[in-house]
Amino acid sequence: MDTLQLAKKIRCHALEMTSKGGSSHIASILSMADIIAVLYGSILKVDPKNPTWAGRDRFILSKGHAGAGIYAALAERGFFPVEKLLTHYQDGSDLSGHVSHKGIPGVELSTGSLGHGLSVACGMAYGAKIEGKSHRVFVVLSDGECDEGSNWEAILFAAHHQLSNLVVIVDYNKIQSLKSVSDTLELEPFAEKWRAFGWNVYEVNGHHHHELTEVFSRLSPSVKPSCVIAHTIKGKGVSFMENSVLWHYRTAKGDEFDKAKKELNQ
Repeated sequence: MDTLQLAKKIRCHALEMTSKGGSSHIASILSMADIIAVLYGSILKVDPKNPTWAGRDRFILSKGHAGAGIYAALAERGFFPVEKLLTHYQDGSDLSGHVSHKGIPGVELSTGSLGHGLSVACGMAYGAKIEGKSHRVFVVLSDGECDEGSNWEAILFAAHHQLSNLVVIVDYNKIQSLKSVSDTLELEPFAEKWRAFGWNVYEVNGHHHHELTEVFSRLSPSVKPSCVIAHTIKGKGVSFMENSVLWHYRTAKGDEFDKAKKELNQ
């Protein structure tokens, strides 16, 4: 699948979904769109015709507030009709604002309360290791959610149990809900912290598809779990949303929607 086209479709769908339903977090979706497109377009072993296939890779979006991006990727991969996306955040819709697995093929876990996704992913990876299964578990974390102590407990657990089948991708856009990550709770030296906790660590441009594909394809076969720190731009693809804390919660309507849609379609 053409991952560049998939990323564009994810961004366009998400803009329309969040605007129509009145939900927020569009900038958080835009920052991770390329990561999600590469994962669902060329890396994850999944089968849209058999979503519960035992051999599938497991994917968890721990930053569940960006769920519209996952729904868009799943629809484009054929897990459910693309037309269903326009029901997002509508009364009675099962496409909730924060990603939900209830009734949605391809979603492994409902998330939204930050700091839980990695712990569940550790359990999935540990279970697969005990049972001798070959599939991998991927989880996308937000940078702001790395403020949560539960994540660092999970990071210790994964290294201790040598969960080489676990891959974390941090969407490092450096802005969280109300201000920058560095002003809220400084994470640096970020990569060194993961290494000190016993992980293989890779740093990439989170909008460069070749870099993302290359790093996912060469993850070390060692006993260590892997962390990919993806440096991204919050609101990537819409000039007036980029690197702006305003668009963590704001919804594009009217002229703002029209301008954003035009930029994404260029």
